[in-house]
Amino acid sequence: MTSLRTLVVVRSLKMGGMERVAVDLADAFAQEGCESHLLVFRKRDQGLAPEHPAVKVHLFSLRWWQRATGIGLLAEMASRLILNPLIRRSQFVWTGWLGGGLFRLWLWRFEKRHGRVDRIVFRGIGTFELVWSFRDERARFVLENRLPVDKTSWSQKLFARCLFPNKHLVAVSQGVAESVRLAKKKWAFKPASLTVIVNPCPVERIRELMHRPQPGLPSQPYIVNVARLVPQKDHALLLRAYAKANPEEELVIVGDGPLRGRLERQAAELGIADKVHFVGHQANPYPWMHHARLFVLSSRVEGMGIVLTESLACGTPVVSVDCPGGIREVLKGELESAIAEQSDSGLAEKIRASLEGPKPPIDDAWLQDFLPSKVVRGFLEEEAGRASWKDKH
Repeated sequence: MTSLRTLVVVRSLKMGGMERVAVDLADAFAQEGCESHLLVFRKRDQGLAPEHPAVKVHLFSLRWWQRATGIGLLAEMASRLILNPLIRRSQFVWTGWLGGGLFRLWLWRFEKRHGRVDRIVFRGIGTFELVWSFRDERARFVLENRLPVDKTSWSQKLFARCLFPNKHLVAVSQGVAESVRLAKKKWAFKPASLTVIVNPCPVERIRELMHRPQPGLPSQPYIVNVARLVPQKDHALLLRAYAKANPEEELVIVGDGPLRGRLERQAAELGIADKVHFVGHQANPYPWMHHARLFVLSSRVEGMGIVLTESLACGTPVVSVDCPGGIREVLKGELESAIAEQSDSGLAEKIRASLEGPKPPIDDAWLQDFLPSKVVRGFLEEEAGRASWKDKH
């Protein structure tokens, strides 16, 4: 692949799934020989960092610069005090317009120093809300989750017409892409293009990390779930299904969030508190996945379900409820048998069946579509072709 210059843009580097994937993508670009840059808009919440030494990290304190213009400060105050109460979640409409202009100025200065960027990848709606007025043929805007197309309002149409028209959109799964197609009709916008490129799973790095020492691992076989304790992940369903299945293996929940207290109380009410262990956030969750007997996903919706590929990379079989989004992007072919009905009894039955017999081997062929090199090609094929043509002519 001809050497190209890439820029991944993400709101922050806090410890979250979307942010981790942004870092993984920047690492993957560097691994494939690109000059890889990673731009962050917030200095705080810097819990993640690239593994590849060639990735250059940049900070652009977008909010500070918006306020420094004076106009941005007035827009922010008006949005918070007047507009946001009238039109819920509308603050980005007013501040993101200016943010796009400021980002273009930052990019101009960046390219004066480093040279022209071949591909710009914005990860997540939360990121490109901040700079929604920015449009460029080199930019790809990655949608990590399904769009909420179950209802339509004039405010949704307003937001969509800011965020999506004339932009090259990338969905992380066919499920997310289908929600975009429905939203196009309901919310009346037309993107420049829509493609599907899955999230990368850095298998080699995960397998190195999963063998690192990890205090606190159970000595007996256990079931694991790794997710933030938020409504979308539906740990309440997981606890009910676990209680119904009543396996010998204990349940370890890796992650933290606002629902932890409520979930601990639910475990006590179900009579399983002594078998359920909330171990909180873990900077390296892979030893917990690797040593588990089974990984269980109970989410109400998943953009792609990257934790399923990570668990498979750790050599641990998986079970997932059949939730909307992209889990069928991962659980296809032989793995379709790992999909459970999205109910207490359906998930309980699948847990019991999956625990029968010894821990089965994992076929690396199941992970081929998620290898970083393949994901990078998805983002760069067009630009690589152009660069190759330029080299020849």
